[in-house]
Amino acid sequence: MLPVSDPPPFSKPKSAEILDRKHSVLTSSKPYLSFHHNRRAWFFLSVLLLQLLLLLSAPSSRSLLLRHRSSPHSSAALPNITYSSRAAGEQASAEGILNNPKIEEKCPYGKVYVYELPPLFNTEIVKNCDNLNPWSSRCDALSNSGFGKAATGISRIVPEKVSGSWFWTDQFSLEVIYHNRMLNYRCRTLEPESAAAFYIPCYTGLAVERFLFTSNSTTEERDRHCNLMLNWVSDQPFFKKSYGWDHFITVGRISWDFRRSKDGDWGSSCIYLPKMRNITRLLIEKNPWDYFDVGVPYPSGFHPSSVADVTLWQDFVRSRERHTLFCFAGATRGFIKNDFRGILISQCYSEPGSCRVVDCGGSKCANGSSSILETFLHSDFCLQPRGDSFTRRSIFDCMVAGSIPVFFWHRTAYLQYQWFLPGEPESYSVFIDRHEVQNGTSIKSVLDRISKEKVKSMREKVIEYIPKMICKF
Repeated sequence: MLPVSDPPPFSKPKSAEILDRKHSVLTSSKPYLSFHHNRRAWFFLSVLLLQLLLLLSAPSSRSLLLRHRSSPHSSAALPNITYSSRAAGEQASAEGILNNPKIEEKCPYGKVYVYELPPLFNTEIVKNCDNLNPWSSRCDALSNSGFGKAATGISRIVPEKVSGSWFWTDQFSLEVIYHNRMLNYRCRTLEPESAAAFYIPCYTGLAVERFLFTSNSTTEERDRHCNLMLNWVSDQPFFKKSYGWDHFITVGRISWDFRRSKDGDWGSSCIYLPKMRNITRLLIEKNPWDYFDVGVPYPSGFHPSSVADVTLWQDFVRSRERHTLFCFAGATRGFIKNDFRGILISQCYSEPGSCRVVDCGGSKCANGSSSILETFLHSDFCLQPRGDSFTRRSIFDCMVAGSIPVFFWHRTAYLQYQWFLPGEPESYSVFIDRHEVQNGTSIKSVLDRISKEKVKSMREKVIEYIPKMICKF
């Protein structure tokens, strides 16, 4: 692995170089890593450990902790942007936790420094929630630290002890949820000199949303927040030191929304901007061929407050009596010729004793509904075609309910979420090639051939991985 000082600023590594770096990260273990000469490997291990332990680790809060103290590294690039401050007592408490010697022992892969960006990049976006979407307000969706409104009417189908852990969480709220969790993460450091990785809490996905769906938006508007953020962060000394190789950002939309290659195309050009090149991006859908994209689960509606709540939920879904072989929650895409979802729904309706359908036409299933959860809880398998892109949030709603996903595209999950799903696809899911279904293969006949012992084993694997798919309070 090359030392961090070797690559020129904002350079795009050659393919062989990328593969070598990735191989070293995935196959090396801690004792063989040198922080000073393998900073990239340390960074990836830090983020990986963060993702696996974030769920059930640090003390947490239900309030949206998005008020920060003044940044030690101000930027002349944004002279008109002011910083907000945190109350002295709150700051002292945070510093006491983060500087606790016992915490040092629990961060063997290093600590994460959270940049305190100007409010333009996060808190002001949330405050303007009424104007983020051209059709409706996003304020409910971004409430409760990004979890959304408490799920009503759900207590009749889930254990009472965890009913308060369910919310109508929006699939695009990852940036707010992750930021709040990072502020309370036990391996967060307030001293950038001691950090192994640097988190950039910019709500790029929320900022661009309004302009994605406004016909007269300009490329400048779609790129504005990303450009300003990159100008700010690239002016920071620790970014300059590593050229961004140890920096990462969460993006609550799919990678393709930020890959505009020419002015007339869809989306922002954020990912293609030179200063973004070396920054690792955690997205709900990645480009499988971009080393710097990391696919992370869509936010689901289940946000437990303790390990006990997670265990209770796992026991609940494990003991469920499931009376339906398979199900589908979604809507047809009438504007698409030979719509695959239409084929799935037709097969479901032709097997009323074996399949259950939740028709999500219009916005009836936006951010989840009790009928969707109930359907997943009653079904052995859940059909997961691609969504508007290759992935869909329903994958994780299905699996959190203990239902076994059935995929029709490899890119829907297998090439997306390697850090969060089992490495052996057949251990937790079923794959049926979409072309076989289009040519008349019966989904029911395929699923009927799977033994009860195999179904039980697959469900157990799904349940085992639930902790890796949820966001804890």
